[in-house]
Amino acid sequence: MTVHLPPLSVEQRAILALWYEVNASLSAYHKLITSFDDAQLAWQATVEAWRQLGIHHTHLKRHEQPEQTLASIDKIQQALIEKRYSLLFADQPDYPVQLLQIYDPPPLLFYRGNSARLQQAQIAIVGSRKPTAHAQKITFDIAQYLAQAGYVVTSGLAMGVDKRAHLGALAQTDREYQGRTVGVMGTGIDVYYPNHHDQLFAQIIEQGGCIISELLPHTQPHKHTFPRRNRLVAGLSLATIVTEATVQSGSLITARLTSEQGKQVFAVPSHIDNSNAEGCHHLIREGATLIYHPKQVLEDVNGQLAYGNKPHRSTDTFKFNSNQLQSTQSSNSINTSGSPIATADQPASSNIKSPRSAIVVPEHLKVVYAQLDWHGQDLDALLVTTGFAPPQLIGQLMELELLGIINVLGGRYLRV
Repeated sequence: MTVHLPPLSVEQRAILALWYEVNASLSAYHKLITSFDDAQLAWQATVEAWRQLGIHHTHLKRHEQPEQTLASIDKIQQALIEKRYSLLFADQPDYPVQLLQIYDPPPLLFYRGNSARLQQAQIAIVGSRKPTAHAQKITFDIAQYLAQAGYVVTSGLAMGVDKRAHLGALAQTDREYQGRTVGVMGTGIDVYYPNHHDQLFAQIIEQGGCIISELLPHTQPHKHTFPRRNRLVAGLSLATIVTEATVQSGSLITARLTSEQGKQVFAVPSHIDNSNAEGCHHLIREGATLIYHPKQVLEDVNGQLAYGNKPHRSTDTFKFNSNQLQSTQSSNSINTSGSPIATADQPASSNIKSPRSAIVVPEHLKVVYAQLDWHGQDLDALLVTTGFAPPQLIGQLMELELLGIINVLGGRYLRV
């Protein structure tokens, strides 16, 4: 009789129990771990002990129903046994070490595919969900070049630039360099979003890439989940390339997070009348490195790696037509109206207010917004005035920025 050992230890089940009961809230999870020093002790603590820590009432309600928590963990364990997906915990050697260096690393990662990709040198490529044909070609070619150079291309599995980045990395004839891409999800590991990207997900997995999510299985797409995804894209990567993006694009949040983590941001220029590339031009003005060939990225990024960790791969045989970056885009579908472009991951421009419109601040963001002015406040000052924990404050600032009602200049948050 074959005995199947459970894939989860007691401690791992406790971590999962906390993660489930706080509904993947980073601030609540880290508050509990910091207070009790141990996941098991935190989960065994009383509801009253959680309440005294200021844990949200919805999390308290889940903590009052341990039988539902255990049932959910059993479902996850069964999925692990059936190999529908796998799980990495932050204390395991296969957990990507670069995520341990960000401010709020997830305690666990659900994944499908080849987890070895998470340990390899990665470069992020992000941008518009509705890129011009020119930007799609440039994105594909840059990703293919980087993969052939031995790097893993990381992106967010969204429409447009993200998809072209993944496909470019997968377009390798050499089996040794196939599958060099990591997709970070803004949903649960078992939820396809966008729905029609199921073929892309399958191709990444079949060719040796990896797809990850910090969110619980069955988690549906929501405006709060995509900034979380963006921080992981930035955290996994040595640098971020923005190939085309509007000023209101979530890609600029990824770029800012990259910069805040002390990493380099690269931006591809375009014609000045291409409103779809205004975000790239803004980044260049703010100090991002302008590139017109992916070799320029490698020259800068290779210096960050110890010699033994550098990908050893010649790109001499790869032809990248740098003249494409100077070619006319008159035949491409460029939005010249100046209006924000709707994306698959974010609401359309109805959530973006112009300076002359009445600004509507969601109720749960009013405390943070009230502390902001038009001169700017840095993060340390806001931590003091709001009294919020850093992960909670950063999450709310990201949301305000996505709504287009605050901006970030020189590390200071200000109203627009």
